Amino acid sequence: MTSNVQSGWRARLVTFLETPFVLNFITGLILVNAVTLGLETYPVEIPVLADALPLADTVIVSVFVIELLLKMVAYGPRFFRSGWNWFDLIIVSVSLVPDAGAFTVLRAMRILRVFRLFSVMPDMRKVVEALMKAIPGMGAILAVLALMFYVAAVMATKLFGGSSEMFGTLGASAFTLFQVMTLEGWAMDVARPVMEQYPFAWLFFLIFIVLTSFAVLNMFIAVIVDSLQSKHFDEEEERAAQSEAEAQEDRQVIHDELKAIRAELAALRAEMKR
Repeated sequence: MTSNVQSGWRARLVTFLETPFVLNFITGLILVNAVTLGLETYPVEIPVLADALPLADTVIVSVFVIELLLKMVAYGPRFFRSGWNWFDLIIVSVSLVPDAGAFTVLRAMRILRVFRLFSVMPDMRKVVEALMKAIPGMGAILAVLALMFYVAAVMATKLFGGSSEMFGTLGASAFTLFQVMTLEGWAMDVARPVMEQYPFAWLFFLIFIVLTSFAVLNMFIAVIVDSLQSKHFDEEEERAAQSEAEAQEDRQVIHDELKAIRAELAALRAEMKR
């Protein structure tokens, strides 16, 4: 009896925590907290506002802590089976560490609370889950890109190391080639100075850009898009399976009701024959 009562109030607490009002309230607090943390980066000369921002931060963190405690009580051990709950717990725990002494760096990490939007907004959560699902595929592409970088850096050091400090060592060449890959000033700052001594250096840079910027980096986009589409199709199949299960239940209910009606008609006919 006690167990049933306990599960009953826990179920009601779960229902309360998952209501749109609570979810929208927490989402609003996260957005307000993002604004207040941004305002703290500006020099505040108004005394009232200077006192209000830390107070608002403390109140918001307190609400987050209360929400997490209520979730722990409501869900019980199931709370720790969700990666998103662990994410929220870590983010809020960082906010509780004192931002003094050796922990001063954690003051800047308070802005990580804004990432809680991932856990409270289903659409954003789907995107993050799709990105996490794409990590194995991106790992293989990163390995290919790293191999291309290493080969190109060694070649650039051998070819252009004597004429430019940008290619004097393997590390310098890799950093310079990263700038070339991002297409940030690669022509005027990198390629043209080298081409003054090596006129055909443009061929090396063009091949490197085509292989990295246009080919390999586009593979990242392809893997992420494929992961998003795969997750979308999985959700479609899940909804279809759920709809089919609900339809099957409805058919079973109708079948049972027809059987009951037939039994009643049979009993009525028997009664009339008497």
